[in-house]
Amino acid sequence: MYTNDKNIKLPDDETVVWKYLDLSKFVDLLLYRKLFMSRSDKFEDQYEGTFSEPTFEEIRKLSVDNPDFLDYYKTHRTKVVISSWHSNEYESFAMWQIFTQKSEGLAIQSTVGRIKKALAPEKTFLQYIGEVNYIDYKKEHIPFEDAFFPFLFKRKSFQYEREIRILTDTTAHNMKIDNGLKVDVDLGGLIEKIYIHPKSENWYKNLVIELVKRLGFDFAIEKSDLESDILI
Repeated sequence: MYTNDKNIKLPDDETVVWKYLDLSKFVDLLLYRKLFMSRSDKFEDQYEGTFSEPTFEEIRKLSVDNPDFLDYYKTHRTKVVISSWHSNEYESFAMWQIFTQKSEGLAIQSTVGRIKKALAPEKTFLQYIGEVNYIDYKKEHIPFEDAFFPFLFKRKSFQYEREIRILTDTTAHNMKIDNGLKVDVDLGGLIEKIYIHPKSENWYKNLVIELVKRLGFDFAIEKSDLESDILI
C-alpha cells in the first residue's frame, strides 16, 4: 500500500532493520515459520493506535452526527496487529539492553525489501509497511484518511526506537484476536544474518548454530560486533 500523505514515511527497500528477541521467541519463529504480530492495544504504550489532541477534537466534531465514526476507531485497535523492527545501519547497544534478557538473546538483521518479499505470499490480510513518526501529541495532527495511519505515530519519548512497522488489518475476517496473530513468512528471504548477544558465551553461539542447522536453515550467524577485540 502506498500513500502521498507528506506525514507518512515510506522506507526505502534498502533500509536495514533489526529485530532483537530472546531465544524462545526465535525458536518459535523457526519452528512454525510464522511471524508473530502483537495486537496494537496490548502494547505497553497505551497511546498505540490513538490520536493526538488536535486530531481527536477534529474527529469528535465529525462524530456529533455520526457516533459510529468514533466507535470504529476505538474498536479498530483490537483488529490491527503489529510487528516492530528497529531501523539502523548498525547494531544498537540500547536495543540489546531493552529487548533481550541477560546475555541470552539474538538479533535478526534484514531489510525493508526483504520483508516485503518474505510477506508477499501472505494474501490473507491487508498489510502495510511504514516508518513511525514521532510527534507532540498535544500539538501535532495525525492524518486519518487511512485506517492504518494512527498506528504509524508515537510520542516523541519513543524516538530512540527508530521503528519501522509491519501492520496487518484483520477487520474483514471478523476474527477474535487475543494477544496477537501469527502470519506466514518466508524465513529464508526474511533473515539476512543473525547476531548473537555481545555478552553471550561461546556455548550459546554454538547452541544457536546447531539449532538453526537442525531446523533446516543455513543463515549466516555471527557474534555481535559490540564485543570485537580492541586494537591497542
